Amino acid sequence: MTTSDDLSTCQDDDLRAVVRGLLTTIGDKWTLVVIATLVAGSRRFTEIQRGIDGISHRMLAKTLRDLERDGLVSREAHAEVPPRVVYELTPLGRTLLEPVDGLVRWVGEHGRTVLAHRARLTL
Repeated sequence: MTTSDDLSTCQDDDLRAVVRGLLTTIGDKWTLVVIATLVAGSRRFTEIQRGIDGISHRMLAKTLRDLERDGLVSREAHAEVPPRVVYELTPLGRTLLEPVDGLVRWVGEHGRTVLAHRARLTL
């Protein structure tokens, strides 16, 4: 298990930068929704966009680019008319599903407590 001490005492600047970058990417409004859309298998760009209410073409393209950059999603372009581009979770991307599921379970167990704390502070 990683603790805040593990992260703060990490002597590897590159790994600290990776942690910060991944937390920024994964914490983005759309990233986990895109990942959830790809859990069932490969999807074309338009299929992904149709499956996510409110995401713009530009934001989906950026999110997929970021996920591809980090090796979590693969992009395969097919030379067809019209062009067909397919996105899929990579094996590395699939390893992210378990920690995300853990976070979802944690929110299920503790989310109401967090909401109560927030409400107390906003009064």
